This record gives sequence, structure tokens and C-alpha cells, in this order.
Amino acid sequence: MQIVAANVARMEADLKSWGAKLNKLRSQSQTAGSEPNVDYHKGLDDMETKCDAAAAKLGELKAAGSTKWETFRKDLETAWSEVEAAFRRLAN
Repeated sequence: MQIVAANVARMEADLKSWGAKLNKLRSQSQTAGSEPNVDYHKGLDDMETKCDAAAAKLGELKAAGSTKWETFRKDLETAWSEVEAAFRRLAN
């Protein structure tokens, strides 16, 4: 159960970090002083959607209890991979 608690704590920290990065990117895109890039803003919206989905999956695990870790593990790993991929796409 300690492994599950450590994973949940890491995932909560990831979500917090991603939220901060997303806010920073949104702020930078608004203060750039240039024409808003529609594709960039769509990428930000995509990242936000994926972060929300990852947070929802984590919430489901927390509500179900740590004994359900294996049930939620694959979905959580997929959600995390999608968020990380969205950040990479936006960075390029």
C-alpha cells in the first residue's frame, strides 16, 4: 500500500506542476504582443482537457481505495502519457 500512496502523491505533484506550466504558457501566449496563434491555443486547450482527464482518473482511484490500484493503473498510465505527449507537441 505504501507504493500506491507514493504513486498517488507523485501523481498529485505532477498534476500541480502541469497546472502551473499550463497557466504559465497561457500567460506567455497572452503577453507575447503578437497575433494569437490558433493552433497554439488549441494545443493549450488540448493539454487542459488531458490534465482534467488525468485528474479525474486519479480521483476515481482515490475514491475506490488503494486496493484497486491494479484496476486503475493502465488508465492512469495512459492518461499521464497523453498529458506528457501534449506538452511535447506544444513545445515543438
